[in-house]
Amino acid sequence: MGLAVTVAVLLAATPTFVTRGDVTPEAELRREAEGAWKALETRYVQEAGGAPVKPPASIVLQKGAALTPQRNGQGRPGLVELRQNTPGALDARLRLALRHELAHQLLWWACPQASEDRLFHEAFALAVSGELPSWREGPYLSLSRAAAELAAAPAVDTSRARRALARLLDESTGFPPALSRRLRQCQDGARWASPLSIDELAGVGVREAKPATVVVSRHSGEVLLAEGDVRRALPYGSVLKPFLYAAGAAHPVLPPRAGVQEWACGAGLPAKVDARTALLRSCNGYFLDWEARGSAPRAFGAWGPVLRAVGLTGPPDDMADAIGLRSTLAVSPWGVAQAYRLLAEARPDVVALLADNAARGTLAELPASKALAGVATKTGTVRDAASRPQFGWIAAVDTDLVVVVMRPGAMPRQFAEEVPRALARARKQAGLEAARVQVLGLLPPGDVEARCAGAGFALEGGVPRPGAEAWAPLASLTKRGAAVCLGAPWRVRFPGGPDEGRDYAGVFITSTPPPYRPPPGVPTTPSAMKARRGSDFVFRTTRLQYTAGVVAAEDVTLTGEARVALARVVAHNEQHSHSRHPRRPVCDTTHCQAFRGTVRVRSEDAKALGMAPLKWRRWLNFSQGGEAPWKQSRPRAEVERLLGRGLVSLRFEAGRVNYLRTETEGAATFESARSLPCDVLRAGLKLPSCPRTASFNGASLVFEGRGRGHGEGLDVEAAKAAGTRSEVLLENAYGGEAK
Repeated sequence: MGLAVTVAVLLAATPTFVTRGDVTPEAELRREAEGAWKALETRYVQEAGGAPVKPPASIVLQKGAALTPQRNGQGRPGLVELRQNTPGALDARLRLALRHELAHQLLWWACPQASEDRLFHEAFALAVSGELPSWREGPYLSLSRAAAELAAAPAVDTSRARRALARLLDESTGFPPALSRRLRQCQDGARWASPLSIDELAGVGVREAKPATVVVSRHSGEVLLAEGDVRRALPYGSVLKPFLYAAGAAHPVLPPRAGVQEWACGAGLPAKVDARTALLRSCNGYFLDWEARGSAPRAFGAWGPVLRAVGLTGPPDDMADAIGLRSTLAVSPWGVAQAYRLLAEARPDVVALLADNAARGTLAELPASKALAGVATKTGTVRDAASRPQFGWIAAVDTDLVVVVMRPGAMPRQFAEEVPRALARARKQAGLEAARVQVLGLLPPGDVEARCAGAGFALEGGVPRPGAEAWAPLASLTKRGAAVCLGAPWRVRFPGGPDEGRDYAGVFITSTPPPYRPPPGVPTTPSAMKARRGSDFVFRTTRLQYTAGVVAAEDVTLTGEARVALARVVAHNEQHSHSRHPRRPVCDTTHCQAFRGTVRVRSEDAKALGMAPLKWRRWLNFSQGGEAPWKQSRPRAEVERLLGRGLVSLRFEAGRVNYLRTETEGAATFESARSLPCDVLRAGLKLPSCPRTASFNGASLVFEGRGRGHGEGLDVEAAKAAGTRSEVLLENAYGGEAK
């Protein structure tokens, strides 16, 4: 129905309101009634898809002569009785009662087939009159208790019954879907075969969902395993309670209240319950009473923006919303996993607390408890009006992975064994443990910018701060803690690099390295000084992602067994970097092994990480190698800056440069023999490889050689040509002894 037609129909469908002079002022009362009717009918048209064809009858508005003290209005078709406490004053209570009673009048006109359905009538009146917020005041009422209250008063004619009905309506965000479906029946003229039920109104059987499991890397943020609709937002129960704990500035110690359903959280509850016990036992009463004291965080505090960024459907109105006692809000399994990844980064103390859950929390004393020892877990259960489980949740965090398992119609204790199974299945892919690398050390830290295409957060003292939607200095993002990008890799750019930047799937921190002092007598260029010092930025990702990134940076064309061999060396070196940077991670320059961000993992990279560790216990050199000849010239002055003035000759053998220099002491002039690792000269002069010969040509020296790199260890070009297994390639490159 078009807007103009809808407006015309509504204007034509407004009834005539008749007053008796006993509720004053009459004109204002009629105007109030006309405005309320138009708003009610507009809602009806929106939900039912059209307006009734027949015009409404006149409605008499008069003072109630026999209203009980608990009621401010009542009615029957064509008549509304109201309580007016002060003549001439249409106060807020009277206006609310008028809207409530007019909602009944509208249904008697538009849906006569539902006239005897008291629950439908009262639910519609509460939903459209604007009185729901007032029913939320007072102690929390569980869904199952609300259902029991309504079942005991099917006429919904008491305050307790209406409060219970309001609780059921709170299970929905927006207009209740059950009422929308019934209003469409009204408009279609369908027979009212059965009255609205409590379960129907509470949404039982409507939110059907299939099992979902998602596993995410704590380090790279990759989704390693996804089964079911992991992006579908669903009510979450208690699974987000750890974020309330993390947001709390102080956690009170509270006495449990005997006989209160929300405090029924396991036998042997102590006389005073602290927040740790409440979290492990998932004591709803603790969180509700914490809120009642006025010190609990509202809307998840600093963690609210995190949860909304990963898909929480809105901010909670109160603690009952936040801890999932009402099903008004929803979040997806993927969103829960992303939020727990950030929680693990920001608050390892909270994760350590949750690691006790399998021993003394909601997953204790189960066959799966032993397999969950040391794994941080949190459960959540969403129940229907009959207290049956609608959805069960388990979020779990171990050293490397975050797992979220959601099962419809089941309690978490019924499927706890699914968590270790999911962890084991994800770990069939090797190399998921953490790898750390010093990055971008050759650049001034202020020149590096980062941006997150997902949800970027900078951690400050364990508190997440949103940011990095636009390009921002990486130094500012990591100034007070880690920088984490949820749902996407970081994009990093710097002057002279690709305009679009590079992908870095992982976590950045600032970690200033100690000053670097070169060995006495070893010439070191400014660039080499930077490389050997390391970087102020440390990047963490998985060993598999790191290995694939290095292999792509060293030789993007490498395939087959040669790629497997190089990948095994790269992964080995990441764990043997002490000779490069004592007590520091490996760097991303040729001083260690090149790394230019994360890339798509190739099958050879994954195969390499799944093979046995290499037997050598030292750093393993490798180079591009090959036999392609090269010839390059360098100014003599540049060479002498590295080797010293008075250079006479140079000779290369066994990986070293042996040279003579003319020196003077007093009146004596003589030639002095010196020797350095050839790689010092190669790197300082930026030569393709260690030269084979050097000749003087006036003010220049001409170097000639073959291949690329320092010429030690694995020769990548030779490995390409060999066409043999990686084990043979590595034995040929490094020898048979484990050293």
